[in-house]
Amino acid sequence: MQSAYDVIIRPIVSERSYGLMEEGKYTFEVAKKAPKEEIADAVEKLFGVHVLKVNTINVHSKSKRVRYQMGKTRSWKKAIVTLAPGEQIEIFANQQAASDSE
Repeated sequence: MQSAYDVIIRPIVSERSYGLMEEGKYTFEVAKKAPKEEIADAVEKLFGVHVLKVNTINVHSKSKRVRYQMGKTRSWKKAIVTLAPGEQIEIFANQQAASDSE
């Protein structure tokens, strides 16, 4: 079993992820080999919340052209974590409140 900090790499901040936050769903980039159980345990340990469900998506690499050569972006794994009703992750709540007031 990996450390919680090895499983959760970073939160995903986008318009779509902010829309999901209103439904109690939070989006993270996670380790490629982390199973759903480890992701749920890591979120519960790091943020002190109860996880109901974890959905994972493998994001495949895309071909990109850099000058005269073709290259590829990296592939990664995304997890959408659904929390128990009435719970939220405080870090995101503070950022969302700041963006709403602007």
